[in-house]
Amino acid sequence: MPPMPAHPLHAPVLAWYAVHQRDLPWRRDDRTPWGVLVSEVMAQQTPIARVLPAWEAWMRRWPTPAALAADAPGEAIRMWDRLGYPRRALRLHEAAAALVERHGGEVPAEEADLRALPGVGSYTAAAVAAFAFGRRTCVVDTNVRRVLARTVTGTEYPAPALTAAESALAAALVPDDAATAATWAVASMELGALVCTARAPRCGDCPVLDRCAWQAAGAPAHDGPPRRGQSYAGTDRFVRGLVLAVLRAASGPVPHDDLVAQVPDDALRDPLQRDRCLGSLVADGLVDVLDDGSLTLPG
Repeated sequence: MPPMPAHPLHAPVLAWYAVHQRDLPWRRDDRTPWGVLVSEVMAQQTPIARVLPAWEAWMRRWPTPAALAADAPGEAIRMWDRLGYPRRALRLHEAAAALVERHGGEVPAEEADLRALPGVGSYTAAAVAAFAFGRRTCVVDTNVRRVLARTVTGTEYPAPALTAAESALAAALVPDDAATAATWAVASMELGALVCTARAPRCGDCPVLDRCAWQAAGAPAHDGPPRRGQSYAGTDRFVRGLVLAVLRAASGPVPHDDLVAQVPDDALRDPLQRDRCLGSLVADGLVDVLDDGSLTLPG
């Protein structure tokens, strides 16, 4: 089968990326597949500015899957600090143990093997295959979805969840050459992160402004489901974070009453929230309850 012709978006986006890409350690020539995997897990729903120092500290302490697997899962949660969604730390620890057990401590290149790891879904598997191993695959995150929604389909925002049509469109745009495909994946992501942003896109700096279907249509406002943000303070996520912050700072188990005293009533939206959040942390494996009722990170 002859190669597909290049899409009109490819050349300008790739040229823009060559000049404007951020210098991130997991993109450098000396990157490791493990470093790429850690970066992808950390960057889920988390700004890169917060990920970078956390990634550097993590890689200094655990430069290989074996190093992390040999440590206690509670230490992974402690190192996660305030990145949010701390189950990711637990899944990374589980993934490290699986890599040691199944793959001799190495991150595999095949997407099927990657998807079989704890906490690794289709996006992360594709991203690691592309960015760590240069494989030709379809990498679609929120930034890519927004870029394609605007430039190709002419809508301000994509659907709330990834649709079959979006997946087919993204797959159709993957260049035939594996190396170019991997660069296209990160370049389109970078364009969405730096220029084609969710709020206040910098359209004047866009390398494909003259080819953008959304701009050609007059930049029509979003007419889909309302995009509402939620205040973080007072949510269960917020209270869970307060509980974990107490346990991270402790040198040993924390008595239940001491923990309650450090998560004050004025941080709660309802009287049962603290106990509900503590129970969910225990259920998620992020907190252990000892025989005397005291609480600790998992050992």
